[in-house]
Amino acid sequence: MHNLDLALIGNCTVGALIDVRANIVWSCFPRFDGDPVFCSLLRDSDDYGFFAIELADCERHEQHYLENTAILVTRLYDCHGGAVEITDFAPRFGQYGRMFRPMMLVRRIRRISGSPRLTLRLRPACNDGAGRPEMTWGSNHIRYVAPTLTLRLTTDASLTAIQQETPFFLEDTVTLLLGADETVHEAAGEVGRRFLEETTQYWREWVRFLGIPYEWQEAVIRAAITLKLNAYDDTGAIVAAMTTSIPEAAGSGRNWDYRYCWLRDSYFVVNALNRLGATRTMERYLGYIVNVAANIGDGPLQPVYGIDGRADLVEREVTALAGYRGMGPVRIGNLAYRQVQHDVYGSAILAATHIFFDQRLTRRGDEALFRRLELLGEQARRCYDQPDAGLWELRGSARIHTFSAVMCWAACNRLARIADRLGLAERASYWLERSREIHETISRRAWNQRRKVFVSTFEGEAMDASLLLLAEVGFLDAADPRFAATVSAVEKDLRHGDFIFRYVEKDDFGEPENAFLVCTFWYVNALAALDRRDEARELFEKLLACRNQHGLLAEHVDPRSGEQWGNFVQTYSMVGLINSAIRLSIRWDQAF
Repeated sequence: MHNLDLALIGNCTVGALIDVRANIVWSCFPRFDGDPVFCSLLRDSDDYGFFAIELADCERHEQHYLENTAILVTRLYDCHGGAVEITDFAPRFGQYGRMFRPMMLVRRIRRISGSPRLTLRLRPACNDGAGRPEMTWGSNHIRYVAPTLTLRLTTDASLTAIQQETPFFLEDTVTLLLGADETVHEAAGEVGRRFLEETTQYWREWVRFLGIPYEWQEAVIRAAITLKLNAYDDTGAIVAAMTTSIPEAAGSGRNWDYRYCWLRDSYFVVNALNRLGATRTMERYLGYIVNVAANIGDGPLQPVYGIDGRADLVEREVTALAGYRGMGPVRIGNLAYRQVQHDVYGSAILAATHIFFDQRLTRRGDEALFRRLELLGEQARRCYDQPDAGLWELRGSARIHTFSAVMCWAACNRLARIADRLGLAERASYWLERSREIHETISRRAWNQRRKVFVSTFEGEAMDASLLLLAEVGFLDAADPRFAATVSAVEKDLRHGDFIFRYVEKDDFGEPENAFLVCTFWYVNALAALDRRDEARELFEKLLACRNQHGLLAEHVDPRSGEQWGNFVQTYSMVGLINSAIRLSIRWDQAF
């Protein structure tokens, strides 16, 4: 049975999920949102859609990342003393003055001991799992020819053994290079060795320049590498997750395609990248956001865009894939692109604010960019008190959501600060007045006088987890008693065991069953802001214990069993870990 005890490899062009026995169970080509060539994670049969390395009579396995890298090492041991080591990675390193990040996965299999007997099963899929590519071959390669893409396997292993899946004894080392349909001019083994060496050096050098907290260093480094792997270098976009349609809870039908870029994530992602000092990735992501904003002019901003910036993400169900553990449907595309979600204006402007204030960035904000952002601010000013689907993307109802209004306030507030920074006194005054008007309205209409707390909708009664962010975005001071009261109400209504639910009301799919992990990280941060640091640290440690063996998190967790659910690896969750760790850790100058 499938589970999410998976490792992620990648190079910011492609990514792959690998299970504990070194099977590649999910990978899309030619990029994150492409055709799932390996899709057995969402199949209920084992006939194709995977890349397996099977050791005869295997009795145990071990797996780990090479320290401070995105390179995975799996060791398989048979019951006769034979053992092999499989090293999986996607090449990434500097070459000829640019970053080399080909559409390629590399697998190196090395004999450790004994006489291990292997079977290589390379069975790619095509057409969203509906079929298998045709196979052709040459002297040192096999081509997998699909209607829209041809992949080439270049190897020094026996082509017959791969094509016919016949077992063979591994004498030394074999290398498998799976990538574009291009000739590899060097020996496969030499290419694999050099790519491994260069990629190891790249990741360790990248990690060296991260700004990390004193405590929880290993967890933060793994989260940072994972966040980097979810970034698509070509455009700067950062996807919400590598997968589609892993259900939020068993049999819930809450199956969505997360291989796209949600602008809502931008504020939290940029904050994490800023604190880590990963300025190149941050700058690329900010460039993506600015380009999206520029393309819409004075039109409405969508909640989600493709990694190439495209707006149209038509949603359809794929019948060829049964779904995770048979729990369909499997969806390609996301209908959320058509929703009205007013918080996106604040998210985009909050992220873009860094361009005007962070002096490390190559491209700095100017008046021209500010004028473009003002178009978003005007949208925020007009719609802050209008119904929308909210940040939880409710499909069956529209209300005036407090968080959406607060983020519209944040858009106007940050525009005032940017204008002041640029010396535009008249525009600073204009946006400051708009932010005051919105703040007054929210303080009146989102405040529940009976409960003496802020609630999730104007004139409403219920709570939702986004209210934990009122101090984070600056709407309330953490010392404001209204914030403490609101956090207490969230605790009372939404905390189940160690986890905070995003909401508990019934929605289009019934009552939520599992906890959205990032909400508990928000709660940890709220506790820290309220000077309840001991509670925050204790809860943070419990969240760390939810990670799989590789330190990775999905979107949801079952509060009863601790099992992870939802799309994987979830950017929101990993960013939540980074931001909370940096906030809670003792300072380096106090450590020793």
